[in-house]
Amino acid sequence: MTIACYGAGVDAGADRAVRGGMPVDRPAVLILPGYADSGPDHWQTLWERRHGYLRVAQDDWFAPECASWVRSLEHAVLGAPAPIVLVAHSLGCILVAHWARQGTTARVRGALLVAPPDVDEVQHMLPEVASFAPVPLDPLPFRAIVVASTTDPYVEPGRVRTMSEAWRARLVDIGDAGHVNAESNLGDWPPGHRLLEELLTTS
Repeated sequence: MTIACYGAGVDAGADRAVRGGMPVDRPAVLILPGYADSGPDHWQTLWERRHGYLRVAQDDWFAPECASWVRSLEHAVLGAPAPIVLVAHSLGCILVAHWARQGTTARVRGALLVAPPDVDEVQHMLPEVASFAPVPLDPLPFRAIVVASTTDPYVEPGRVRTMSEAWRARLVDIGDAGHVNAESNLGDWPPGHRLLEELLTTS
């Protein structure tokens, strides 16, 4: 099964907007972890639990194949109610760039891309991600926000700036935050969720 929901017990109205006195469902949020998945203390998992977002499951988190991951994302996008906002971390960001070349992008309103790695370089120390190289540098056909850390071990600041500009994405520099994962001690990362809210509430 491609879409797994980790939001059991979440108030169904927690992510419902009210416009003109009438409740209107907000965009569906798909969570896209990177290599090795996101663990229980990762902000992606904490957002799922709090808000009922949907994680796109992959067949193999430790031996990722780009074509297979792209197919899983396309299946998830087709199966979720539009409009959709993607929330990607690490290799999940590069997945979005590959999928955007051929996927059903009209269903997606925007994407929050957190800590995209430079797989062109990372593949030399982690060959498992080689199928994702080279990083696609095509403009994304939807609004995107890239979040980057100045101390991310998997990408140089200049490289993430190049990717953001090529994708026509807004770049948000959050300073010293490592790979913006559980080891960064962000908890459920409220500043990151505020960036997501921008994508959820802006058409």
